[in-house]
Amino acid sequence: MTVDSSASSLIVGGASSSPRAPLPTLPPLALYIHIPWCVRKCPYCDFNSHTASPVLPEQEYVDALLADLDQDLHAVYGREISSIFFGGGTPSLFSAEALGRLLAGVEQRIPFADDIEITLEANPGTFEQEKFVAYRKLGINRLSIGIQSFQQEKLKALGRIHNGDEAVRAAGMAWQAGFDNFNLDLMHGLPDQSLDDALSDLRQAIALNPTHISWYQLTLEPNTVFWNQPPVLPEDDTLWDIQEAGQALLAEHGYAQYEVSAYAQAGRPARHNLNYWSFGDFIGIGAGAHGKLSHPDGRIVRTWKTRLPKDYLNPAKSFQAGEKALTNDEMPFEFLMNALRLTAGVESRLYPERTGLSLESLAEGRAAAEQSGLLQVEPSRLVATERGQLFLNDLLQQFLN
Repeated sequence: MTVDSSASSLIVGGASSSPRAPLPTLPPLALYIHIPWCVRKCPYCDFNSHTASPVLPEQEYVDALLADLDQDLHAVYGREISSIFFGGGTPSLFSAEALGRLLAGVEQRIPFADDIEITLEANPGTFEQEKFVAYRKLGINRLSIGIQSFQQEKLKALGRIHNGDEAVRAAGMAWQAGFDNFNLDLMHGLPDQSLDDALSDLRQAIALNPTHISWYQLTLEPNTVFWNQPPVLPEDDTLWDIQEAGQALLAEHGYAQYEVSAYAQAGRPARHNLNYWSFGDFIGIGAGAHGKLSHPDGRIVRTWKTRLPKDYLNPAKSFQAGEKALTNDEMPFEFLMNALRLTAGVESRLYPERTGLSLESLAEGRAAAEQSGLLQVEPSRLVATERGQLFLNDLLQQFLN
């Protein structure tokens, strides 16, 4: 959407006090919907997820989500939604009826793009053929299935509620329900995992012919069971061998790496995530959801919602827990920590278009990163070198003020 910036003044923020121009064009708009309940909390999980009670408050939560969305409508500025992502938790615990009422309510408020991508996260232990056929009829056209491993001892160590056979059947049921676009989430670097173990998981995933594979290393995060009671993880040499051999195997079978941990068949990268990584806008609704919203006057605001479901559902409490307008000094890091995760990076012109700051404001950090071999010398693109992808934190340090 193009907006009239003639009445807007320059924004000045951060210690550098460089002028930030109004945004002549707002970025694409996506919607993230957080459903915070799981059958059981996994010991490695640091997401805002909570063990579900026998009866979920579907009606009340859908009402709250739509009321939450109403409060963010001021930031739409006539745009349509290009993608929707149901994350969690385990969104597939909700009935098709509840999700259908929610999607209808969203579309009444914001128009959907003709080719909208609507992704639902699901776990194999929640798969029911009839329910997933109903999801597909609602217009949900992409699944992200949390497999993590196909090996029983690894699944047990990760606290997963499904077994390997259920994981295989889940992919089959996705196809049968009409989902010709789905992702499999798979972890490596698991407790006591060998190179052969990791490649066996990948081969099984590839055999199920998903259009997308998210393949990422297990990390120990604060405020998790694994952080307080760390399992024995593979040695660094083994982790490196797994990474190299796994990437080669995925490439051999037509899964191109387009982001640090994302691999897709031709033409099938996750559009919702591409928007996120290219500094697009997204409304976040639901308990603990985060959003990022641009305004025509140049303000770019990150928002976050009330975290605990009981507080989110409490009409006496606000949906929004906080917001923060990004300063000029924060903008290079905020933009690049996403864009440089993409193996192809982004076109350089996207930086001024999405931040209101000139490319010259990146010049010092860019020169230092290029000199250290972390950023490619390519004026028309901002793209990390292979070494820069491996040492992304070091690369981003060049752009911190």
